[in-house]
Amino acid sequence: MITTVLINGEPSDGRIDVTDSSVLRGDGCFEVIRVYRGVSFRLEDHLRRLERSASLLDLPVPARGLLRAWVEDTASRVFDGAVRIVVTRGPSLPGSTVDPRVIVFGHPWAGPDKPARLYPLAAPWHAAGEDWDLAGAKLISYAANMAATRTAQKAGYDDALLHTVDGLILEGTTFSVGWVVGGVIETPGLDLGILDSITRRVVFEIAADIEVPIVETTARLERLDDADEVLVFSTIREVQAVAAVGERVWEPGPLTERLRGVFRRLAGEPDTAAVTLGPT
Repeated sequence: MITTVLINGEPSDGRIDVTDSSVLRGDGCFEVIRVYRGVSFRLEDHLRRLERSASLLDLPVPARGLLRAWVEDTASRVFDGAVRIVVTRGPSLPGSTVDPRVIVFGHPWAGPDKPARLYPLAAPWHAAGEDWDLAGAKLISYAANMAATRTAQKAGYDDALLHTVDGLILEGTTFSVGWVVGGVIETPGLDLGILDSITRRVVFEIAADIEVPIVETTARLERLDDADEVLVFSTIREVQAVAAVGERVWEPGPLTERLRGVFRRLAGEPDTAAVTLGPT
């Protein structure tokens, strides 16, 4: 299912040293780029964010032209799916010198075919707006978020909606969230320490183009009681309706469907619920 793997631009069997910083320390950053018919969607935005993440980690990366070439080569092979870039510090045993590895590989990925059901879960590990050295970086250290997903699934949901210990809505484990109240899209602001999602940016652009107000806000879970629709957005989910957050339930709404349709057209895909994987 995985296309050719490149490590520092060279074809690889995908194996890395057990002493790598990603294995021993979870020390590195990454990006996931959606590929539609061999074309990487919003590649420059993803590469800029990768460079920022690496800079915050004091981790050197190759020139953007090289990164772009590696991603585009991989995208042409995956055709429809995703390309992942993972940057590690290289060997991390005591006394090791920094020898960064840039791993690029692609794989098929089917988008969700039904609305999401989310389990609200407190995230005490989330910075929630407190400034720190790695604020805004897309780090590979996702263990807490993945544990939250498993907790949600054990409770019968698809994934978790993270909130502060006192109930402020943050984001999903791997996605951003918004809701519609009276025709206005509300979404947590970046000042809460959520990821500056590329898909979130696209949703903002679409909302401006179709003249739908969108407001960044700080809101408690109870605000969802007023919501007419709830939606999530990410590279892989694109724009997805939410059917439930805990005991709160909704039907997929017209604004979510409109946003989703415009997003699909921007990506150069037909507006269908399922994504066809691989060349035919």
